This record gives sequence, C-alpha cells and structure tokens, in this order.
Amino acid sequence: MTLNDEASIIDFKNRQPPAYIAVEGPIGVGKTTLAKRLAETFNHQALLENIGDNPFLEGFYQNQKNAALATQLFFLFQRAQQIQDQRQADIFEPVQVSDFLIEKDRLFAQLTLDQNEFQLYEKVYQQLTIEAPRPDLVIYLQAPVDVLTSRIQSRGIAFEQNISSDYLTAINEAYTEFFLYYDDAPLLIVNAEEIDLINRPSDYAQFVDYLLNIRNGRHYFNPTIF
Repeated sequence: MTLNDEASIIDFKNRQPPAYIAVEGPIGVGKTTLAKRLAETFNHQALLENIGDNPFLEGFYQNQKNAALATQLFFLFQRAQQIQDQRQADIFEPVQVSDFLIEKDRLFAQLTLDQNEFQLYEKVYQQLTIEAPRPDLVIYLQAPVDVLTSRIQSRGIAFEQNISSDYLTAINEAYTEFFLYYDDAPLLIVNAEEIDLINRPSDYAQFVDYLLNIRNGRHYFNPTIF
C-alpha cells in the first residue's frame, strides 16, 4: 500500500513523514512488520536486520552462555556493515525506515555477555567506525512478556521456541531503561499489546496520523485511550 493508497483512510494534510524512521522493541513485538508497512506507506526504502543470517543464533537460544559472544559479534559486524553499505549507496540522502538502532547492539551485549566477554566486545566496538545517521523519529514498541511469547510462537521459527520468559523479561527491562533516558531523536512510545497495525486499518491510520504530527520530544500512543 502506497502513500496515495493510504490517503483514503489517512488525512495527510500535506504533512511530510519523517525522512528516517527507526523502529525498535523486544523480540516478537512486531518491529520488522511495522517497518515494512511504514516503508511501503511512505514510499521509503527499508533497512532491515538479517537475523536469519546469523549462524550462531540457534545455538545461542539453546545455550546462551556458550554462544553469546559469537552471536553478538556477528550481529555487531553485520549491523555496522549494513550501515556502511547504505552510506556508500547514499541511501541516507533519500528516505528510509529501519527496524533497528545500532545502539541496540550494545544493549544486548550488556545483557548476554559476562564481564570479560563484554570488555572484549567493547574493544571491538571501539575499533569499528560506525557513523549511523540520527533518526528523525524513533518508534519504540512495547508489549508484556506473555504477548511477546504468543507472537513468537505464532510466527513459528523453530529455534525461537527455546526463548525463555526470563530472557524476554530481561530484554523488556533493558529496553525500558534504555528509552527512559533516550533523547537523541524524537521518540514515539507505542503500547503494542492491543494494537494491530497490520490487520486493522483504523489502528494503522490512527497511528500514522499521530506520528505525522511529531517534530520533537517524547510522545505516547496507546490505542485503548483514543
């Protein structure tokens, strides 16, 4: 669905969408799905994580301690390379939607690595030249652990079925703390527990209408109170 197609349900009033939108949130919350939808609506380019390319991820969910460092370093190199590739292609000059912030990599590293591993990770991180652009809008999707678990089960990726509720709880807490102090870009915090941005056009139209008015500061979108 394109910007023109959405016009029948969204009153754009000549408002321009943010040029660079980053969608973030815990595993299973729906950030990639939303990023794709927004990219299609606004005719932006989509910059998406290739989680399935990480050969260590399945082993990580089976035994986090043994595979954490390899998993995290792979993601770090992959995300840094994606950003570098897109910069070389001048994709940041036009418009785009991504389903990650590079800062999330360090968040997960702190969560999964022991002290010695994290020190090594930090040394590697410091050696990389990561010049990620500043988003014009960051969307943070929130949902409780039971909702994340249900969505992970529904999407049916085999090795993800080993994700524990304790790990999801830790991720939720890490994201909450991170965004509590985040002020690098305008922030839209979304209660994604009840909202259906894919199958309910009214939810999506309301959401897009809301974000088109954001220019700075911190904002909250909770469809249960609209």
